Amino acid sequence: MSAEAPLPGPPAPEPDRPEPYRWSIGLLLGLGVLVNYFDRVNLAVSHDALVKSFHVTPVVFGQLSAAYSWTYAACQLPTGMLLDSFGVRKVSLLSIFIWGAASMAAAFAPSVLLFFAARLLLGIGEAPTFPASAKAVGAWFPAHERSFATAIFDSTAKLANAVGVPLLGLLLLQIGWRWSFGFTALLSFAYLILFAAGYREPHRFSLRNFMPCDSGGSDLEAVAAPTIPLRRLLCERKVLGAAIGSGAYNYVFYLLLTWLPTYLDQTQHITLRQSFLFTGVPWLVAAACGLLIGGLLVDWLIQRGLDASTVRRTVLITGTCCGLGIAGAAFAHSVTSALIAITISIGGLSAASPVLWSLPSLLAPNSSSGSVGGIMNFSNQISAIAAPILTGLVVEWTHSYVYAFVIPAAYILVGIVAYLTLLRRIEVIDVRGALAGVSIP
Repeated sequence: MSAEAPLPGPPAPEPDRPEPYRWSIGLLLGLGVLVNYFDRVNLAVSHDALVKSFHVTPVVFGQLSAAYSWTYAACQLPTGMLLDSFGVRKVSLLSIFIWGAASMAAAFAPSVLLFFAARLLLGIGEAPTFPASAKAVGAWFPAHERSFATAIFDSTAKLANAVGVPLLGLLLLQIGWRWSFGFTALLSFAYLILFAAGYREPHRFSLRNFMPCDSGGSDLEAVAAPTIPLRRLLCERKVLGAAIGSGAYNYVFYLLLTWLPTYLDQTQHITLRQSFLFTGVPWLVAAACGLLIGGLLVDWLIQRGLDASTVRRTVLITGTCCGLGIAGAAFAHSVTSALIAITISIGGLSAASPVLWSLPSLLAPNSSSGSVGGIMNFSNQISAIAAPILTGLVVEWTHSYVYAFVIPAAYILVGIVAYLTLLRRIEVIDVRGALAGVSIP
């Protein structure tokens, strides 16, 4: 039996140093996610104001919270393919314009129906954000720097909650909910100008240089590898394991993103202003855990010579186990105990999150990393849809938050099992096997 021919690709060029510009790209991506999440968190902050303006019930508010995620989820798989076809810059410029327009539309919505439509449009605009950021990191950064590079944009999602909730909450109390949505729209358009001026595709796509990978190969191989069809990626165990675990993480994230201020207000009997301020505490810890543990510590240990897969798996699984702490909020009898349980949960999950979002570029060649990110984010958005709606239904039916916090704890257990049994080692999938339709056992 003859040996298999190697995958086609151009001859290796002379090595070159990685572009120093890449860290500016990392900061630019982080700023985009920060602005992006201001748009998302604005709805949770505006809960009471929307109740007064549109007379929404808990169930309707849950549906409003999930509206964004319906279109966001529907766009994930095509978004991944668009990113792999047209690149990060072109897709992102269009998406930023759409999400800015959606925030402006929400500010002027005269009815709950049109407000709902604006949230649907927001989901379309923001759909490429995380897959695009993950793909950009995979293209711009060598594998041993990707955890921290990923942590930059991932942690700003938590920082947006820590800063955005009190900032937008105080803005809302001073000038009204419509102006707070208008403020985030203006921020979005300002970022559009900055992104257009600052982001370019890396030179490595022209195969002028390459950087070493964990596996001992080069990023040139990842750039030159053929694109794996979406249907093949959906059959890969590692991709499925990453998607299931990512969905479990995002259920907790969106439960807290959409309901935390209201939960503290209703169960701990504090003022709305206090709930805005207290909400920032878990998210500040989460941002720090993502940067310091999921980012700096992971890259430092790998650069010290420890096995990259072992380091990443340890942080991923340990952090996700901490996510089980969300169950503690179900039985909290004080603001302090509630915040401790929530902080342990979101802090651990945030430490795992940079590893999670580095998986698209670690599991697949660059030609397919956008699609892997789209698959993971599709799973995320199924959870983002379910979390606010299911929480609203449970609260309305039981007049309690107990089951609302027990459900995500059970989902986290499912995610841990998926990491252990499906994801296993964090390494590039067999491209030849994937193209032939053979999943790695």
